Amino acid sequence: MGGRVTRVFRNFNVENRASREISKEKPTPAPRHRTARLDAMADSPEIKEEVFRKDDRFLTLLKDVYVESRDPPVRVKDGGGEHLPSKQEEKRLTKLGHLEGLDVKKVPKGKISIVEALTLLNNHKLQPQVWTAEKIAAEYSLELKEVNSLLEFFIPFAVQEFRKETKKAITSHKPKQLT
Repeated sequence: MGGRVTRVFRNFNVENRASREISKEKPTPAPRHRTARLDAMADSPEIKEEVFRKDDRFLTLLKDVYVESRDPPVRVKDGGGEHLPSKQEEKRLTKLGHLEGLDVKKVPKGKISIVEALTLLNNHKLQPQVWTAEKIAAEYSLELKEVNSLLEFFIPFAVQEFRKETKKAITSHKPKQLT
């Protein structure tokens, strides 16, 4: 309802108000900055004449100036080894077995892939006497300190099954009827 009232007042006598605004004299523009005035004066013939006129006194002073410059010797960079890594890392083949399609084939020494990490953690969990930290460090080219930290802080996923006696059966409730 309010929109209709507003529209009526907004559209009232629109053509007359528009023609009145158009017929008004245009306001005088704001004064220009002095740099704008200098640009307009640059086209004047007096300024052009001053620019192109040669001053003999300045010309003789300019002829007395002598500049001698020497460039420093250019050093040629050895471009023989461009785009080559500065340090070649030793790589080792991964020990993945039946999971080799899931992971990378070569890993830098001192590092392991995710699949290898999960495999060695699972092996250590299942057979801790066989897969000791020393054996894992030797097998995967890792430092013993890092292997001990890995075995201490990273635990592989464990599936826990609950016996049926401990599960509580969900009893069905009758829905409340609204009155």
